[in-house]
Formats: sequence, C-alpha cells, structure tokens
Amino acid sequence: MIKVLHNNSCSKSRGILEYLDENGVPFEVIDFVNDPLSVNELNAVLKKLNMGVHEIIRKNETLYKEKFADQNFSDEEWVKILTENPELIQRPILIKSSVAMIGRPLENVKYFIEK
Repeated sequence: MIKVLHNNSCSKSRGILEYLDENGVPFEVIDFVNDPLSVNELNAVLKKLNMGVHEIIRKNETLYKEKFADQNFSDEEWVKILTENPELIQRPILIKSSVAMIGRPLENVKYFIEK
C-alpha cells in the first residue's frame, strides 16, 4: 500500500489522491500538517527519498521567506524546523515500502505506482 504525505490545502496533493482513487490504487493518507511527523519519521522519509533536507523545503512559501530564508541552519536544525512547520515540506510525498518520491509530475507518479 502506498502512503501519501498529504496537505489538504495543496491542489497538487489533492490531485494525486484523486488520481490514486480513480485508478483503484490502495493508499493511506497521512495528513502531515494536522499530525506532523516526528524528527525520526522525517529523517526516515528523507532516507527513502534519497534526498537532503534542503531538497524538500518549499522556498516559495511566505513563512520561509519571512522567517528562514536568510538563516544558516544545520541539516538537523532544518529537520526540526520542518517538523514544527510542516507547511514548508514539499508535497505530496508518496511512500512505497523502502522508497519514496515527491508526487510531481504525474508521469513520475504513474511510473512509481507501476514499479
């Protein structure tokens, strides 16, 4: 089963859920905004993504620009910041077993599901 780290205020995230549902792909929704990931959970997701924490930060968000853009934080500090400000995490993130991907573009999601 695919787990989807989902933010309901994100149209792309809602679109992926709709796509999965329409195509009969079983999935579990994890609302990481209302139920934030722990530091350990986020580190596990980063490992499955095979990405560094800086690659999943939404740098166009107003919160990022106002509070974090000109700061020099360590990777560990960024992980903590993202657990406390989950709206700064790229979304959706799809997790299947030991691998994960950011759910864009849709063509990549289709490939990810089929593997």
